[in-house]
Amino acid sequence: MAVCARLCGVGPARGCRRRGAAREQRHGGAGDSEPDTDTDPEEAGGGATEDDEVAERIEGGRPAPHPAEAGPAGRAPLSLLELPPELLVQIFGSLPGTDLPSLARVCTTFRRILRTDTIWRRRCREEYGVCENLRKLEITGVSCRDVYAKRINPRVKSGRYMKILPDYEHMEYRDVYTCLLHRYRHILGLWQPDIGPYGGLLNVVVDGLFIIGWMYLPPHDPHVDDPMRFKPLFRIHLMERKSATVECMYGHKGPHNGHIQIVKKDEFSTKCNQTDHHRMSGGRQEEFRTWLREEWGRTLEDIFHEHMQELILMKFIYTSQYDNCLTYRRIYLPPSSPNDLIKPGLFKGTYGSHGLEIVMLSFHGKKAKGTKITGDPNIPAGQQTVEIDLAHPLQLPDIENLRDFSELSRIVLEVQEQVRREEQEQEHQQEEEDHSQQDASQPAPKCLGAEGAEGEETAAEAEGTTQDKAPASQPFVLPMGVISRNEDYPRTCRICFYGTGLIAGHGFTSPERTPGVFVLFDDDRFGFIWLELKSFSLYSRIKVSFQNAEAPSREAFDEMLKNIQSLAT
Repeated sequence: MAVCARLCGVGPARGCRRRGAAREQRHGGAGDSEPDTDTDPEEAGGGATEDDEVAERIEGGRPAPHPAEAGPAGRAPLSLLELPPELLVQIFGSLPGTDLPSLARVCTTFRRILRTDTIWRRRCREEYGVCENLRKLEITGVSCRDVYAKRINPRVKSGRYMKILPDYEHMEYRDVYTCLLHRYRHILGLWQPDIGPYGGLLNVVVDGLFIIGWMYLPPHDPHVDDPMRFKPLFRIHLMERKSATVECMYGHKGPHNGHIQIVKKDEFSTKCNQTDHHRMSGGRQEEFRTWLREEWGRTLEDIFHEHMQELILMKFIYTSQYDNCLTYRRIYLPPSSPNDLIKPGLFKGTYGSHGLEIVMLSFHGKKAKGTKITGDPNIPAGQQTVEIDLAHPLQLPDIENLRDFSELSRIVLEVQEQVRREEQEQEHQQEEEDHSQQDASQPAPKCLGAEGAEGEETAAEAEGTTQDKAPASQPFVLPMGVISRNEDYPRTCRICFYGTGLIAGHGFTSPERTPGVFVLFDDDRFGFIWLELKSFSLYSRIKVSFQNAEAPSREAFDEMLKNIQSLAT
């Protein structure tokens, strides 16, 4: 109550009782129900106040609204100003943080109440998930600090680590909201770094009182079912009350000075200002050995395949050029529909000598597409690695005949020929419709949107019919001669579909789509048999809950797919 009493102008603050008594004499007891006509000494004059700076950071320089007009003499009508201050704190705390600066310009009472830190703490928690207590960090600690202590310098204990952190005792949640969370809100979410054909997956999140960019890495080849690995690339936090600090986390010498620039909408870049922190005392050889253990979990002597050694060395040399400056482009998770075969999302899959790569599975009516988020010199990130034709399911032979590769190949090629005939018939029908519409004076009304919806409904009906005919699960085994990096694949499957896979030479030369078989094992795993390569890729879902990654609309997601594919091309 002492805080609330001071906020309403009758508390222990110097001179507040004198001003309150004077107002009561002038206005017959109206007290603090008056608008912003009696300003504090520090708010008087033409200079910008602290609250104006907060408004500038949040509103981006929008013009201030005019203050409220003074009410008539006598008893004012019932208004927010007559509510108890503790109730106003609750009301203001439920408003979006972007509306609070405008509210502070109404009157001095609102301005004083909006200096209550519990209001901004609630906004930090509800809008950005900040649950830490600035006043109790020395007792509770922050989860991300332990991560950094283990990753950056294992010799540093968490107790000593607290001494080199900023002094949060004198920091306010309003500063955390305005100078950190609101300022860098546009970089939260999923991003794809521009690292040539290799790509990547970056997740920028609010972690405690930090904003951290985590680079997600697939598990070591060929353990596709293992959880994802991740490492911090950069972090942002408040070293001083109103100054956000960007630190690069790359290398093994601890955090150091960095810079972030928001280039344009859905794109930002990072730069390291102390690249000497990335170097090791043992030179490039030590850096390569360390990178190889982190990337592949083994040494070069353990990799006997000469072609794989060349690919690994090539990737190290190429990616090392981007350790000081990177550009990121926003990506969205695919939208889902009740008619989808399985829940769309991100999967990790095996790609032969290239190791494990990240693929995004999305559904588009009669088609399902697998787009590479990470890539390789043959098929770069952003390209559509597989496409599944949901209108053409495959009935696999019995388990004995399935071992015969020629039998499976015969079935797939027959479906491929059927698909070609159907595409030719559709093109012929489309040409006839175009000619008839040109000749007719009043063409029959036909909504293209309805036609697209009808196509999706047909795909869903075909899919449902196929699943009704097929058993709940059927035995599955790879044909003889088909190579798989992971022999621990499921031995039963739900359903199979005809599909095509993208193959190309080194440098994405002579790309072509070749026939294959999409095999759905369960809700979290599927496979693809590449007939021409005689190889099998196993995919497993990435079970991570990504925040701020949903596409605002289906059109925005399709546009994102188109953009990353054009950049890869």
